[in-house]
Amino acid sequence: MAELNTIPDLEFFREILSIDSTSGNEQPLLDLLREKMAGTCPAMTQSTDGKHWLLLQYGTPKVVFCTHIDTVPPYIPPTFIGADGQPCEPQDAVEVRGRGACDAKGQILAMLTACRQLASEGASDFGLLLLTGEETGSWGAKAFAKTGFRAPYLIIGEPTENKMVSASKGTKSYRLTFRGEAFHSGYPQYGRSAVDAFVEFCNALKAADFGIDPILGETTWNIGQLHSDNPQNILSPELTCRLYFRTTFVSDQAVQDWMSSAPRQWPELSLRRSEPGSCHSRACPWNLSVEAIGGDSPAEYLTLPGFETAPVAFGSDAPHLTNFGHKIICGPGSIRFAHRDDEHILVRDLETAAGQYVRMYHALHNQGK
Repeated sequence: MAELNTIPDLEFFREILSIDSTSGNEQPLLDLLREKMAGTCPAMTQSTDGKHWLLLQYGTPKVVFCTHIDTVPPYIPPTFIGADGQPCEPQDAVEVRGRGACDAKGQILAMLTACRQLASEGASDFGLLLLTGEETGSWGAKAFAKTGFRAPYLIIGEPTENKMVSASKGTKSYRLTFRGEAFHSGYPQYGRSAVDAFVEFCNALKAADFGIDPILGETTWNIGQLHSDNPQNILSPELTCRLYFRTTFVSDQAVQDWMSSAPRQWPELSLRRSEPGSCHSRACPWNLSVEAIGGDSPAEYLTLPGFETAPVAFGSDAPHLTNFGHKIICGPGSIRFAHRDDEHILVRDLETAAGQYVRMYHALHNQGK
């Protein structure tokens, strides 16, 4: 076996971090990676659909490393920090800051480092799969799942503090539209504010009991893309938003049932007043429409002896990559810094990750022998 070399190429890291690959704008980075891999890993064969995924492989892969190249907005350029806490050149860095440092361009770098090590050992049955669109619906993963490619093992890179994921929460996403009746805000009894409807809905959702899962804990939810374009002196006739759940083994079906019944439940909460001619005297409760727009279910994942494990509350491409028999999720960086302005990763964690990926490959390669 070749001497283990898990020192990451930090100049290459600066290059990929310097490209804005916010979801929907991944093409320049995808093109760079295709070009770079052809030059630095000439023994790897490449295949791609040109937009959603890039697969690099040595021989017929038994183990495929995989991560995504898109990042959340806004783009933040990289800064390399030395042991004295000051900016420095990449070769002197102990910490790297910037968008994608830990989610998930750090995973690209660690996995590529592992692939180079495995190639130097003469391994010939592994691959590296790079995907777009993970942050906005796993579009790259869904596109790759439609190909004829199959392999026994998949190792997905996400910021897990180099711990193997034992289980992860599911996701359920909904588009909500609340409709009221506009009226002068000085006389609210004659109208019905969609904002009030939204508040009542959120209060009811906060009071809902979805149970506590012994592995994944409580169910959580978040509101995004909230919009109500009414002047401040007019009751809102309409409010739209996105509602995103993180579900557990206990709550996954319960959340779906609760949301499917919501349009039937909420009209009875309407305030009905007796003023002649008022909206409420005409029995016009506010209206809610709910559209389910995707998600996945909570799942357990393969773990191996000798590695730390932990459950996580975030999603990944894993549920959508149905081409693989067994899946592992593990990678450098912490989810506590992903999607934040202070996103960063430690160089030593990149080195640890690269070494762990090599160990995982050997453990999986030897299974069944």
